[in-house]
Amino acid sequence: MPYPRPLPVRRVQELGVHPADRTAWPATVPAVRDVLDNGLDLTHLTVLVGENGSGKSTLVEAIAEAYGLNPEGGTRNAMHTTQRTESGLAENLTLVREGGAPRKGVFLRAETMHGHFAYLDGIGSRGLHSFQSHGESFIEYITDRSGIRGLWIFDEAESALSFNGCLLLLAQVMQLLERGSQVVLATHSPLLASAPGADILELDDRGIHRKDYDDLALVQNWRRFLGEPEGFLRHLS
Repeated sequence: MPYPRPLPVRRVQELGVHPADRTAWPATVPAVRDVLDNGLDLTHLTVLVGENGSGKSTLVEAIAEAYGLNPEGGTRNAMHTTQRTESGLAENLTLVREGGAPRKGVFLRAETMHGHFAYLDGIGSRGLHSFQSHGESFIEYITDRSGIRGLWIFDEAESALSFNGCLLLLAQVMQLLERGSQVVLATHSPLLASAPGADILELDDRGIHRKDYDDLALVQNWRRFLGEPEGFLRHLS
């Protein structure tokens, strides 16, 4: 699916005047090391998948912070902070933009959005905590900001969502793209990874690899489990 508009971030690469220490975390994570050594080209829709600890959240957090977004979630205007837990990788990165691309953005991070919603309530914004479920708050948050055109970054947003909620999120992602935004999505969900036109990157202990959807370990494992759950469950006892 073509989206010919200019990209807010075309490429992520190491900042030459401030290289990362290759012997210290997070540069010791293979996927992070891969980005530092070789750079990473982004498309209009880039999906990152991989096991816990593979570097997905570390990378999207650093891209968001380097772009000027609050690393705890939100837009450039979000000023809240709780406890500084960021990796510091953003200081070692530079983002290559395309001329004429929008500069706004939104970072939706499942790990810290409860605190972000409380911050919004505290400054008199719409009370997202009034919704019955955390997942409903997520969807409403995106809906309220869907007019923001720029870079949208999602970090494991599916953690708050049901199957139908993930379908709704996927529909909203496609709408964001149609309205001219760029999306970077880190996920464990085979549903979200199936987004049409996505450039899918699989992170593992060897680095970052572009993959077709059907070749993803994530997809293959879910298919095997759903085809024969008893075979997996026997190994748990």
